[in-house]
Amino acid sequence: MDNVSVVRIFTLTGLNETMDHRTAIFSLTLVYYCVVLFLNISLIVIIVLNENLHEPMYVLLCCVCINAVYGTTGFYPKFLLDLLSFSQEISYDWCLFQAFIMYSFACCELSILALMAYDRYLAICRPLHYHTLMTRRRLSQLVSFSWLTPFCIFSISILLTSRLELCRLTIKRLFCVNWIIVQLACPDSSTLSNNIVSYATILIYVSHGCFIVWTYMHLVRTCATSKENRVKFMQTCVPHLISMTTFLTVIVFDLMYMRFGSAEMPQSLQNFIAIEFLVFPPMMNPLIYGFKLTKIRNTILSLIYVRIQ
Repeated sequence: MDNVSVVRIFTLTGLNETMDHRTAIFSLTLVYYCVVLFLNISLIVIIVLNENLHEPMYVLLCCVCINAVYGTTGFYPKFLLDLLSFSQEISYDWCLFQAFIMYSFACCELSILALMAYDRYLAICRPLHYHTLMTRRRLSQLVSFSWLTPFCIFSISILLTSRLELCRLTIKRLFCVNWIIVQLACPDSSTLSNNIVSYATILIYVSHGCFIVWTYMHLVRTCATSKENRVKFMQTCVPHLISMTTFLTVIVFDLMYMRFGSAEMPQSLQNFIAIEFLVFPPMMNPLIYGFKLTKIRNTILSLIYVRIQ
């Protein structure tokens, strides 16, 4: 076994079975990444520049798009570079940094989705108190909390991982993941602290999911008694519900596979499972919200109309 204290380079083996098609994969990935950036950055600019969209729901949507740019930029440029290289390697420091980005991206996404659920709960279930409870100051505090909490948690997690002595240097994925790096530790290295932080993090973000379920139970119960609330639910909650369901499905699937999956699965299928959360949500969110939310749709249509004129 190699000792990482001497060799500070990891080898990524996720592309081994697909290198024969790397030109086609590179072209499709580059186009896809550019489209993701265009859609999300366009929505960010529209929300920032239009004062009519400076409402909590749209501010949170802007945060979702910023997070999508953050997460995809942590993966796609390195992946594209790997497709152009004959050997897929990443330095130890950059591997830890990429693992930090992947985890913080996923948890920030869940935190923001929980805030969006809370915002919709207040708007529909407690409309008279909405503007009192969801002030600009409160919104900025909640958004800051949703970003800073994952950053602090995973800074601790990555710090603990960096203290491990590693005896293997091969990562059987397309990108670095903290849990996989921990599994490369030497047999005599203690990973107890890493496991404690890992399971505590899972508990924290499972509670986010439980909170979202709780808010939707109240939303459905409230909307069932009023036609006006049902219209609000269809216009503002359905996009959030689709976005949340998509994200939770792909992230839980990846976590379950990473912890309990079989290594005998085809590499291409393993790769697809690994990058689902970087493929579907960043593309779907701006499309769903752009078409479904009336104010954003009208703003986009007015911009298109002005350009045509």
